[in-house]
Amino acid sequence: MRRVTIKDIARMAGVSVTTVSRALNDAPEINPETRERILELCRKEGYRTNLLARSLISSHTNVIGVILSDISAPFHAALALHIETCAAQLGYQVMLCSGQPGSDRIDQLFEFLLSQGVDGILLASASNSALPLLEHYQSAVPTVLIGAAFPPIASSKRINSVCTDNYVGGQMAARYLHGLGHRKVAYLGVRQGSDTHQLRHQGFLDAAAELDMTVDTVWNPANHSTSESGYQLARNFFLQPFSHTAVFAASDLMALGIMQAADELGIAIPDQLSLLGFDNIDYAALPKIRLTTISQRTEALAAASVRLLTELIRQSDGTEFTQFLLTPELIQRDTCRSICAESQEHL
Repeated sequence: MRRVTIKDIARMAGVSVTTVSRALNDAPEINPETRERILELCRKEGYRTNLLARSLISSHTNVIGVILSDISAPFHAALALHIETCAAQLGYQVMLCSGQPGSDRIDQLFEFLLSQGVDGILLASASNSALPLLEHYQSAVPTVLIGAAFPPIASSKRINSVCTDNYVGGQMAARYLHGLGHRKVAYLGVRQGSDTHQLRHQGFLDAAAELDMTVDTVWNPANHSTSESGYQLARNFFLQPFSHTAVFAASDLMALGIMQAADELGIAIPDQLSLLGFDNIDYAALPKIRLTTISQRTEALAAASVRLLTELIRQSDGTEFTQFLLTPELIQRDTCRSICAESQEHL
């Protein structure tokens, strides 16, 4: 079936191609009755606007590219949904891609999105390889990183970013557990290659040191934070003698795996062991889970990222860069409990 073109619509309507273009772009100089007649004809004939052709005229497609490191992860899936919703409210469509950082796949996705004429690109990644990648491509297209709040090094000032303040989130977690009476805590699931994890971990350790808490870290050697890796790490940890009263999981997915391992080994949460997560994914609020967690405020994170990117698209000067930090939020549910001083003395 031959695709209907703008010239076909113009011929059917008995008007010029320019008039059809004005109708499609809601130009004020066209008669409302003529506009409606053309739009109705477009709907009837199945005419689709060619975004690439439009971009040759206006230099914009009103499409933004979004690259997520792992679309299967609940946090990234929710982030993608909120990005799409916010973009639509601002008149943009989303072209969504998924790929793993640290591989050629991300570079290929940047090249693909550039070839499609997107107006800007959002990269959601916690990998420490994200920063040089954005520095490389931001001269070709406006870019924003959704990821970690990098340490104050010179190169981090040369990118646009919207990040949850993971360092503050780590501090928040330590102070909350200390307030419940916990003095010996296991931090489970930190990944070396993740700036997000490193900042979260350091914030927790710094606050714990100020509060005279003991923290034992269990590192995650895998490239991803999954419930399976949380289960394996927790099972190995629980099978050894331990006197910790609480576990802080590096992510909610890790926490779900920890809950499974604890259940299999007869460790009651929160009666025997408090559990605190990070992210506030949708699963965390399910009735039989009710995970206490630190929320990244995904909807606010997505909205701030899209707003910043669209502002950059409208600007002609790209010499100034913006780093926006979003404060996380404690969500109290059922997996943490207060312990008294007497019970700690007998551990």
